[in-house]
Amino acid sequence: MNDSFNINTKLRRGLPQYRHERADMLIVVLLIVACAIVVALYQKQTNGVCQSRRRLDGRTAIVTGGTSGMGLHIAEELARRGARVIVACPFPAEGAAGLAHVRSRSGNDDVVFKLLDLGSLESVRAFATHVLATEQRLDILVNNAGVGVPGDFLTRDGLSFIMQVNYFGTFQLTLLLLPLLIKSGSPEDPSRIVNTSSIAHWIGTADMKRLTGAGHYWPTVRVYANSKLCLVLFTHELAKRLRGTNVVVNCVDPGAVGTRIFESLNKLVGIVLNVAVQCLFKTARQGAQTALHVALDEAAGRVSGQLFKNCAVSRGAARAYRDDTALQLWDESARLVHLTPAHIEKCFLSSTF
Repeated sequence: MNDSFNINTKLRRGLPQYRHERADMLIVVLLIVACAIVVALYQKQTNGVCQSRRRLDGRTAIVTGGTSGMGLHIAEELARRGARVIVACPFPAEGAAGLAHVRSRSGNDDVVFKLLDLGSLESVRAFATHVLATEQRLDILVNNAGVGVPGDFLTRDGLSFIMQVNYFGTFQLTLLLLPLLIKSGSPEDPSRIVNTSSIAHWIGTADMKRLTGAGHYWPTVRVYANSKLCLVLFTHELAKRLRGTNVVVNCVDPGAVGTRIFESLNKLVGIVLNVAVQCLFKTARQGAQTALHVALDEAAGRVSGQLFKNCAVSRGAARAYRDDTALQLWDESARLVHLTPAHIEKCFLSSTF
């Protein structure tokens, strides 16, 4: 009986402490929720929106990854403005669905789907060769396609999958399409290249000895960050080489955007993150605004080699603007995608490659 009394006494004495701990936990949760609401309200109020009303009748645009996420909204808006839009992705079923969506929502039937696997040098070359042979012009190239962190492995070309899809494939595709971009541009209306980077480029590195291959970085998100840093460096170097060609190239940081890219981490975690990011930061449509601004805005067409964020010129990490690193990266990238100096020289001519 005494033991029972002692236990009950201890329980009663511990009850106030338990209640106090629960109250503390509730306060912490409420503070987190309040902070999340403040962040969401600030982000939603400061998200940039493309204000350009420019029409694109008679123009042609390519949007890689234009069948889902931000790319789908970019393709839809360009088509709505009258452009002939080529949406490209490596998945036939997704391509067909995206094509139907863009045509239906834009009211423009001059939208086509073409297969493009940025994780294959052969696929990129075949895509570019077909475009150069069949299209009369190319005014806008939106390099939107990319992957998250599906794993650290090599492609058939012996390159890091993440790096090849996010960077090397874009590098190769852009250079191969340059002849048509140069041909289509004019001093009054230059052709535009839009490369999609990320805030993650701030933690990226461009180590030429570990530029590709698997197992060099942990966690794998660092490979993703490296690919996004390389895109800014590529934009910086390409802008210098394009001077006098009536083609401008700029990079965009769309911000934190809720898309299926998070599902590469884990299906369930990805869905949760997708919803959370859409609520707190940007939906895919909101994330597409800066790319649309760079592709359409008159003032944006007068600058080259810049990084845009929230529809305004921004500034990335200092290492993204190092001339020596950008040049080294250019040379190594060309070697890895099998473009010789002679090939690259032809790419800068306004004729079919």
